[in-house]
Amino acid sequence: MTGESDLRKLLSGMRPVLNDGLYVFCTIPGDTDPEALVGLTPVASILEPEGLTLVLAQEEADEAGLPYEYTAGWITLRVHSALEAVGLTAAFATELGAHGLSCNVIAGYHHDHLFVAADRAAEAVAVLEALAARSAEG
Repeated sequence: MTGESDLRKLLSGMRPVLNDGLYVFCTIPGDTDPEALVGLTPVASILEPEGLTLVLAQEEADEAGLPYEYTAGWITLRVHSALEAVGLTAAFATELGAHGLSCNVIAGYHHDHLFVAADRAAEAVAVLEALAARSAEG
């Protein structure tokens, strides 16, 4: 199934949902024994020259003794966005930024996933819902 690429449709159809729980970004040095990662179920992972970044449920990171500095709420935009779509990230990031909300974005094949400060996650969803409503009118 091909994702949507029309920006107005993407924005009006975002349908953001706040996933349950708290999430953290952990970094694992490149020389870490792979056995140390057994049993971890990251939401996402990114291999960088400095090490492996894992996005994990906070409880899982705590149980594994992994350090982190940032606790986030995880918002999924339920619109199926095309990977080549132009402008969606810029539009919602600009809107969130106008409200003093930062976001860390990870694109999956079907959806975009935003990680925002945990204590402002519900506010971020409300901002995104308002943007979607304005886009539907336009």
